[in-house]
Amino acid sequence: MVFQRAVRREFAQSAAGVFIALFAIMVAIQGIRLLGDAAAGKVASEAVAALLGFAALNYSAYLLSLTLFVAVLLSLSRSYRDSEMIVWFSSGMSLTAWVRPVLVFAAPLVLAIAALTLVLSPWAHQMSAEFKEKIAVRSDASQVAPGSFKEASSTDRVVFVETVGEDETHVRNVFISAVQHGRLGVTMASRGYQETAENGDRFMVLEKGRRYEVVPGTPEFRIMEFDRYALRVETKEDRGVTRTVASESSLDLWRSDSRYAHAELLWRVNVPVSAIVLALLAIPLSFVNPRAGRSANLILALLVYMIYSNLLSMTQAWVAQGRISVVVGLLSVHLVMLLALPLLFARRILVFSFLRLKR
Repeated sequence: MVFQRAVRREFAQSAAGVFIALFAIMVAIQGIRLLGDAAAGKVASEAVAALLGFAALNYSAYLLSLTLFVAVLLSLSRSYRDSEMIVWFSSGMSLTAWVRPVLVFAAPLVLAIAALTLVLSPWAHQMSAEFKEKIAVRSDASQVAPGSFKEASSTDRVVFVETVGEDETHVRNVFISAVQHGRLGVTMASRGYQETAENGDRFMVLEKGRRYEVVPGTPEFRIMEFDRYALRVETKEDRGVTRTVASESSLDLWRSDSRYAHAELLWRVNVPVSAIVLALLAIPLSFVNPRAGRSANLILALLVYMIYSNLLSMTQAWVAQGRISVVVGLLSVHLVMLLALPLLFARRILVFSFLRLKR
């Protein structure tokens, strides 16, 4: 019992350090991306923290799976380096005796990973999409980047705003260039703001300005002055929240007949299952031969992890393409790894016995 508690404590300490490091890297990468979008006017600055939280929730399952694998690997590798394994084998214990403490430590983490992939991650995807939609339809100009030209993604329209009002509800000195019905229109106004009509369509309202219209290639042109000019930028139908399989609940994916829904469900199940298999694989992969260098086992473990992850991605793609069934995609890769597990155990036990005999 004392040994079991000591092992679990060491696993927990290693897992805490690995997860904090991986989580910090993920937050830094996602934070830089979101801050770049905010600087470009794609995302409101006050939305960065919320979107970063949703992204962290989406990636936590993958980070926990990798954390479990690395924590077991590092802890057992240290036991080899400090010659604790020599005492372990000399007392008549086998390498397979590590399976039980590893599974006991992995059980709560695997349950957390399953909860994240099956329940929390789809919810985070849906909430992130809805949050972005709320930011997009609100009546303020906080998403406009002053002093830069912004091209609309859905229309041939270029917008330039000189400054944003102090209350951030309007913009000043607006320039809009757009092609409509074969005419090139250039609109300039001293003030502008967003407005949502009763039917849900969103308009850009300009006040006190002038509009120039020309037909390219001809001398025909027209000049208009206006006190108020409304330009529709998005309809309610176009603005609807786009639902993807990533945001669908696991129960809806199970009931669906779509191949893409089955592929997404397969991936959600594969993550916690692969976490268990990786934790078991880490036991034989943690073997350290002092004569071969300390990094040899880490390179092999990284190679196994990459092969395993790529095979899971391939089976998901094949299910989405209809080439294999969900059952085949679920069992094939995991069974291959589980069949390789006793071979790795046997190889490590034989190698360690050979090294001990040479001594």
